[in-house]
Amino acid sequence: MQETLLEVKNLVTSFRTSGGSLQAVRDVSFHVSKGETLCIVGESGCGKSITSLSVMRLLPQNGKIESGEIKLNDQPLQTLSNEQMRRLRGNEISMIFQEPMTALNPVLTIGYQLREPLMLHHSLSKKEASKQGVELLSQVGIPNPEKRLNQYPHELSGGMRQRVMIAMALACHPSLLIADEPTTALDVTIQAQILDLINDLKEKLDMGVLMITHDMGVVAEVADRVMVMYAGKKIEEGPVRDIFENPRHPYTAGLLNSVPNVDDPEFELEPIPGNMPGLDEEITGCRFHPRCKFAMEKCKVKVPPAFQVSKGHHASCWLEEKEVKADEGSERIPVQS
Repeated sequence: MQETLLEVKNLVTSFRTSGGSLQAVRDVSFHVSKGETLCIVGESGCGKSITSLSVMRLLPQNGKIESGEIKLNDQPLQTLSNEQMRRLRGNEISMIFQEPMTALNPVLTIGYQLREPLMLHHSLSKKEASKQGVELLSQVGIPNPEKRLNQYPHELSGGMRQRVMIAMALACHPSLLIADEPTTALDVTIQAQILDLINDLKEKLDMGVLMITHDMGVVAEVADRVMVMYAGKKIEEGPVRDIFENPRHPYTAGLLNSVPNVDDPEFELEPIPGNMPGLDEEITGCRFHPRCKFAMEKCKVKVPPAFQVSKGHHASCWLEEKEVKADEGSERIPVQS
């Protein structure tokens, strides 16, 4: 059995607004083991990035973790002071942000930004940190690494900036890497290289990886397990093969049915009707029921629990209550192949 690295229990994150407190993450629980990749998927606004920022304790000023537990190697992160968290970030836990051009400081050289975590966490001299910085840039596939140390972010391509972000995140060999849409806005060739790089480094360093994405193709390539979020809640979780071959929540099936299939000339996209509800929209029962073609009266009044589909595979849908009671081989939610 793999050793649990990150454990999140009943996480609730809210934001203060002029209209009151709004919950962005609602009672979410999950874990990441050493050497595995957990992908969190869902539409924009479902709470994926806020979940990761809650783990890092990097929420905006009006954001707050209301309740729940976050543990890294059995150490509760909420009880740590800001200074203790600062020492932990970049050392035990690192994050690759969605847009490297905004995450990197435009007025500081690549070398300065790469040396900083090494000098801070490992007490290296500037010369030692520069030498290790060159090795890191070479490790992530950047040509002429010595030259890049003296360049600024705007002098690099998008793919190179993303590689620099990965090098910075991996500088201190963290136990956990959080990657928030690491391949957004990159062309498909660079995207594949970045994903292969993260996968290779995960295996070499035995890291846990928490990847945030809405791209099901990325999920299929890198995930060991998948957690599907909708409107701030976890609605399905399971091994990647189970999620793709036997999705149990209508929303998960909808995500898969909305992915183009270039191998099937007769394939037609089946978009999910409607839109993601806003944080201020109060929806009784299952939060997906206004968009669900399988919705029953019970879905509109009562929140479904997480039903176990198989080992490690759970879905929060009232359709599963029927499946639990039915004989094996009962009707499944259809997904186009």
